Amino acid sequence: MNIYDTIVQVIIFWLGAAIGSFLNVVVYRVPAGLSVIWPPSRCPKCLHQLGMGENIPILGWLLLRGKCRHCRTPISQRYPLIEAITAIIFVIVYNRFGLSIQTVGYSLLMCWLLALTLIDLDTMTLPNSLTQSGLVLGLTFQFVAGYLDRNYSIVGSREYLIQGILGMVLGIWIYDTISILGSMMMGQLAQGGGDAKLMAMVGAWSSWKVVLLSGGLASALAIFGFVAVAGYSTIVSGGKAGAKTLIQPLPLGPFIALGATISLFGGDWLIDTYQQFARSPDRYLFAIPLLIMLVTLLFWTRKMRLRS
Repeated sequence: MNIYDTIVQVIIFWLGAAIGSFLNVVVYRVPAGLSVIWPPSRCPKCLHQLGMGENIPILGWLLLRGKCRHCRTPISQRYPLIEAITAIIFVIVYNRFGLSIQTVGYSLLMCWLLALTLIDLDTMTLPNSLTQSGLVLGLTFQFVAGYLDRNYSIVGSREYLIQGILGMVLGIWIYDTISILGSMMMGQLAQGGGDAKLMAMVGAWSSWKVVLLSGGLASALAIFGFVAVAGYSTIVSGGKAGAKTLIQPLPLGPFIALGATISLFGGDWLIDTYQQFARSPDRYLFAIPLLIMLVTLLFWTRKMRLRS
């Protein structure tokens, strides 16, 4: 690594930290219906407006020792953590794609996914203002990326834009279908409408292949999460709880975001690995326990519904 690349990475790190600071504002204010622009950052208790030194990403929290300078109210550790995570994400994206339109685009996508993940964890909602703006921005990215990647050709813009639209439509279809099937299995609403919109947003930034892989990964991760939560509830209740107790609300947005991130950065490797495995005779050894697990999950869910 030369000195030039080091300087660029340092700049990108602090740019990411600054945007992470803004994401903290978005995560707090958007669900509350507040403006993300005005008023400026301030202490939620004494309403003291943060000065320039207090607003420095990561360092500001450290200099204040995690407390408001005026009223000494503790400041959550999540603020510097999100700033640091965003900064690291920006550096990772840069190292993956270099100085390119993809670095700009996928860095923005990661910001949207991170903000939506945190909001979903906090409120079990995925605000339309973020999913819809992310979708429009994703299609804009496709248009610009196609134009630049195809030597400033409008034909390239058209190809990339169609790719994004197909991914968007497929994302909605996949999660609407999952919602219907899940509701039939569980006897109640399986997921909210925001999850399909989030998947559509991911598709607008990528392609139908990424959407399929993201949807599969997100569903698999969500199933493991559901089983873990239900299993814990079963142990706590001594095995006597019904579905209403066992089937706890589980935000799906974080799983979609994680699946999309894995697909964008490791999708090619995963697809190649799967294709090699699909041609191997060992695939049947994997399919049998997977089928048993799915059938067991289906009957277990049905049993919990009857018990309720």
